Amino acid sequence: MVTGPERAPVIRTPDQRIRVFVSSTLRELADEREAVRSAVERLRLAPVMFELGARPHPPRDLYRSYLAQSDVFIGIYGASYGWIAPDEDVSGLEDEYNLAPAGMPKLIYVKDTDTRDERLKDLIARIQADDTAAYLHFHDARDLEDHVAGDLAMLLAERFDESRAPEAPDTGAAQVSLVGRVPVPYTTTIGREGDIDAVRTLLARGTDRVVSLIGPGGIGKSRLAIESAMASGDLFPDGVYFVLLEGVLEPGLLLPTIAYYLGIRDNGEAALEERIAHALADRRVLIVLDNFEQIVDAAPVLVRLYTVAPTATFLVTSRIVLRIRGERVYDVPPLTTPAGEGPASLDRTARSAAVSLFVDRARAIDSQFDVTPDNARDLADICRRLEGLPLAIELAAAKVRILNPAQIAGRLEKSLPLLTAAVRDLPERHRTMRATIDWSVSLLPPEQRDLLEDLGVFATRFTLDAVEALGEDRPWGGHAIDALAALADGSLVKQSELGGRRVFSLLAIVREYALDHLKERGDAQRVRRAHADYYRGLVQQIAPDLGGRGQADAVARLGLELPNLRAAVRHLVYTNRLDDAGDFAWCLLIYWWISGFFAEVRVWMLELLEKQHEQPITPHTRAIAWFFALWGEMWQRPSEQVVAGLGECVRLFRESGDEDAAAMALAARATARVQFSHLDTDKAEAELREAVVTLRERGNTWAEAITEVSLGRLAWVRGATDDALAHFDRATSVAESRGDLFTTSVAGNLRSRLNFQLGRIEEAEREFVHTLLLSVGLHYEEGVAYGLEGVCAVAAAHGEAWRASALAVAAGEIRRRIGIFDVEAFTVHTPYLEILRGRDAQSVEAGEIAGAELTVAEAVQLALPEHEFSMVADALRAW
Repeated sequence: MVTGPERAPVIRTPDQRIRVFVSSTLRELADEREAVRSAVERLRLAPVMFELGARPHPPRDLYRSYLAQSDVFIGIYGASYGWIAPDEDVSGLEDEYNLAPAGMPKLIYVKDTDTRDERLKDLIARIQADDTAAYLHFHDARDLEDHVAGDLAMLLAERFDESRAPEAPDTGAAQVSLVGRVPVPYTTTIGREGDIDAVRTLLARGTDRVVSLIGPGGIGKSRLAIESAMASGDLFPDGVYFVLLEGVLEPGLLLPTIAYYLGIRDNGEAALEERIAHALADRRVLIVLDNFEQIVDAAPVLVRLYTVAPTATFLVTSRIVLRIRGERVYDVPPLTTPAGEGPASLDRTARSAAVSLFVDRARAIDSQFDVTPDNARDLADICRRLEGLPLAIELAAAKVRILNPAQIAGRLEKSLPLLTAAVRDLPERHRTMRATIDWSVSLLPPEQRDLLEDLGVFATRFTLDAVEALGEDRPWGGHAIDALAALADGSLVKQSELGGRRVFSLLAIVREYALDHLKERGDAQRVRRAHADYYRGLVQQIAPDLGGRGQADAVARLGLELPNLRAAVRHLVYTNRLDDAGDFAWCLLIYWWISGFFAEVRVWMLELLEKQHEQPITPHTRAIAWFFALWGEMWQRPSEQVVAGLGECVRLFRESGDEDAAAMALAARATARVQFSHLDTDKAEAELREAVVTLRERGNTWAEAITEVSLGRLAWVRGATDDALAHFDRATSVAESRGDLFTTSVAGNLRSRLNFQLGRIEEAEREFVHTLLLSVGLHYEEGVAYGLEGVCAVAAAHGEAWRASALAVAAGEIRRRIGIFDVEAFTVHTPYLEILRGRDAQSVEAGEIAGAELTVAEAVQLALPEHEFSMVADALRAW
C-alpha cells in the first residue's frame, strides 16, 4: 500500500486552535492543573482536561477520543499513581500516556516529593527512557506554570520553522476542505462530561436513527453536539460531518445544505436525494445537524434519508422535538449550580460546573480571578439566578471587566425579574436567556447597541468590510472597529480567522435577539437593503473572474461568503426586489454550476415566481427564474413540457435583448432534447451549433466552451468520434485561452477517455495526468475520480493488475462518497479490469483491498509520476 505524503507540521488559525491534552491525577494536583490551564490559555491554545465535576476515572473510550483530537500531551506526576478501574491493569494516568500517539509531542513534569507510589516510579522510569518525551522536575504550581508556558512557546516556534515551505498551500483549496468538519471549540468545555458520555452511549447503541439534543437557546446544545461528535469518532469509521443550519430558513434547503457539507456537487443531473442516498449507502457516518428548529417542517426528510441509508446516524440540535419516527430525545440539562442557598465552594474539586464556567471565562479577562470568601456567595447567586445556562453565565462573566461579582449579582437581582416578566410567552429558561442578553445589552452605549441589532441581518459570519459598508449611514458607522471590539469583549460577538481573513459571528440566539429588536424599531427592511446591496456589489466584482484565470480564487471567495449570499437573495426576495434577485442569481450562474448549487437556487427562483402578483417582474427575470426552475427537470424528468419551457426562456431572453442568455437557454433546450429515449439528435445538434456561434460572437468564452463539450458528447454518442474529438479540442482551446480550469478539466477528461477508447494510449495518459492535476488544484473531487479512472484504464491496458484495481476502487470510493454517477457510454476502464480479473485474479483482489484503504492523497500519489505528484502534494495535505 502506498503511504501518503509526509505531513509537515502546520500552524493553525484561531478557529483551529492547537489542543493540549493534560494528564494527571485530579484532586492531588488540582492547583498544578489550574497552573497548566493558565499557561496553555495564555498562549491562546485550547486545554483538553477532564476537570472539575468529572469522575475520578473517565471512560477509556472518552479520553481515547480526546487524545485523538489533541496535538500536544502534557503529563503532570506527583505522589499518586491513581485509581485502577475494575477489569483494568493500569490506572487512567498510565493508560493516557500509553494511548498518546507516538508522534505527538509529550511534555512531562514531575513534582519534587518525598514519597511516590511504586507503580508511578516505574512509569516515570519508563518515560525517562522514552526519547519522544521531554522531562522536567518542578517545585510548586507557580514554577510549573512558568515551565509549561516556556516549553509550549518553544515547541510552537519549532513547529513553525518546520511548517515553512517554499510555497504556501493554496488557502482557497484548504478552506474548501474544512467544510463539514466538526469545529474545534474556541473555549474549554466545562461540566458536560456526563452528558457527553450519555450521548455517546445513545449513539453507540445504533438503535436510534436520530438523536435529538433538545433545549432552549443558550443551554449549550451545539457545544454538547461538538464534544459528543468528537468523543464518538471511533463509532463512525466512515466519517463525522457537521452541518450548520443556522442560516438556513427554508425547509426546501435542507437537502442542498446536507449535500454541500457532504461534498456532493448538485449539477442537476440526478435527484439530490438520490445522490445523497448513493453517497451514504453502506457507510457508517454521523451527520450533526445544528440549529434544526427553524426548518423543523423538513424533519420528515430525515426519515427518507435514514430509510435509504440505514447505516447513517443523525445527531440533531433543536429547541423543539422533531416528532419523527426513529427519534431519541435527549434533554440537555443546565449546568449544576451551588446547592441550596449556600456560597460557591472555595475547593476547586467540589465546585459546581456553573461556578467553574464563570471562573474560567472571567480568567480570560483577569488571569487572577478566583472564588474567594468575599465573592463566593455572589458567584453562587449569579449562577443560580441564571439557572445554570452556559451562555448566560458567559455573558455575566464578561462583565468582570467593568463590574465585580457583587455588582453583577445586584444588577441581575434588580433587572432579571422585570425582564423575564416582559417575555412571558417564552418557555421559562428561554425567558431567562433572553432577559440575560437584554441585561447585557442594556449596559452598552447606544452606538454599540445599535450595531449589535444591525448585525442581526448577517448570516453565519461576516467581515469588517461588510460591517463598514452596512454602517455608511448609521450612527456607529465611523466607529465600527472599536464598537465590534467592545461587543467581542462582552462575549456578544465572536472572532475567528477563516481562509486567512478575520471574520466575526453571532451565536444563533444573539442573532435572533438582534433581529427581533431591529424589527421592533422599524429598521429591518432598510438594513436588509444595505446588506443585499453590499453583497450584490461583491458578486458583481467577483463574478467576471469565474470564467477565467481567477476562477479558483473566485470560487473560494464565494464559498466563504455563501451564507451571506443566501441571506442576500432572501432579503431581495423578501423585500420584493425580485428583478434584483434574478440578476443576482444569474450573475453567479458559473458559481452555481461549478459548486453544484442548482437545487438551492431553484428554491429561491420558485419563491420569486410565486411573488409575481405582489411585485411585477420583467420578462428577463421571468426567463432567469424559469431557467433555474427547469434545470433539474431537464436532466431528471425530461419532457416535451421542459423543452417547451426552455424554448419560452429563449424567447423571453431575446425579447429582453439578451442574446447571450438566449444562447445559453438554447443550449439547455438542446440538452433536454437529448435526454428523451426517442433522441431528436439532429435538432439538438443544430441548436447547440447555433448557440456556439452566438456565444462566440458575444465573447462568452465560458459558455462557448461548455456548449462545445455538449456537442462533443452528442457526437460521441452518435458514433462520430472524429467530430467529438474536434469539439473537445475546441472546448479545451477556448477554455485554456481564458484560464478556465474547470471547463479545461471537463473537456480534457472526455477527450482523454475517447482517445483511450480509440487506442491512443500514450496521448490519453498524458491528458489523464494533466486533468488530474487540474482537478486537484481546483479541489474538484468529481474530476479527481475521473482522472484516477483514466490512469486506471492506462495501467490496466499495460497489465498492471494491482495498481489498476487499486485506483478503480479508490475512484469508486470518491464517487460513492460525493454521490456522482456516470454515463455508461463514457466509461472506459471497466472492460480492461474485467480482462485482468480473468488473467490475474489474485493481484486484482489484492489491489481492490488496498484501494479501499487509500486516502485521496494516497490514490493521487499512486496515479501520478513522482515529479508530477510533488506539484500538488501541498494542496493535498488539506484534503
